[in-house]
Amino acid sequence: MEFRNISFSYNKITDNLKGINGKIEKGKITTIIGPNGSGKSTLLGVLSRNYLPSKGEVILDGKAIQQYKPKEFAQKIAVVHQHNDAPSDITIERLVSFGRLPHKGFFHFLQEEDEQAIQWALTCTNLQEKRTKRLSELSGGERQRVWVALSLVQKTPILFLDEPTTYLDIYYQLEMLELIKSLNVTHGLTIVMVLHEINQAIRYSDQILVMKEGEVVMEGTPNEVITEKMMKSIYGVDVVVKEDPLAGLYVLPIGV
Repeated sequence: MEFRNISFSYNKITDNLKGINGKIEKGKITTIIGPNGSGKSTLLGVLSRNYLPSKGEVILDGKAIQQYKPKEFAQKIAVVHQHNDAPSDITIERLVSFGRLPHKGFFHFLQEEDEQAIQWALTCTNLQEKRTKRLSELSGGERQRVWVALSLVQKTPILFLDEPTTYLDIYYQLEMLELIKSLNVTHGLTIVMVLHEINQAIRYSDQILVMKEGEVVMEGTPNEVITEKMMKSIYGVDVVVKEDPLAGLYVLPIGV
């Protein structure tokens, strides 16, 4: 996937994205980072066709994404949004089954292929034993895994996640990121996600895009991108970037 000269504005006055370019590498985890309001979620929205850019184009498999039919595009890319909602009394298995709609239709019964996809998604997210539970009975971390399962059941090669660790405590944050890593390593999914926590981005990313004020200002591997100079320039904070034999590269804030 490539995006070329992308501009976008919510109010047609101020550009939220300013002619940006970039590439999403197949089979890798790409993380978008940057300060609040820098355009991270907006870029994800353009790449997932939720927003139509005022200029530029997004190319997927050699074809502009606007040229795909809705169901065709939904078989290419699945999205886990930052905010999700569903009836609290719906069962997990029923909710996840709706992810098969791009392959079926509202009035088609589930076939064996669909049941296999549902079982696979529930297994990947460790929700097999929760399949008959209602959404209201789950913890916050379990609910987040349900939304991932709902996306996985689409059986797409690309998965987008907008701040997947938001509202989760540290245990469930790491559980979610380990799940995302597993989906990439074990199942070969191309992952694009938005994160705020820099050390998590370092640990769980192959590529990082750094955004500021609607522009992609840096991109590369964590070791190439995460520097003391970048952190001061983009976030306005002084940090020490260290290398640890066990933890790898990590950032230690020391002041503003």
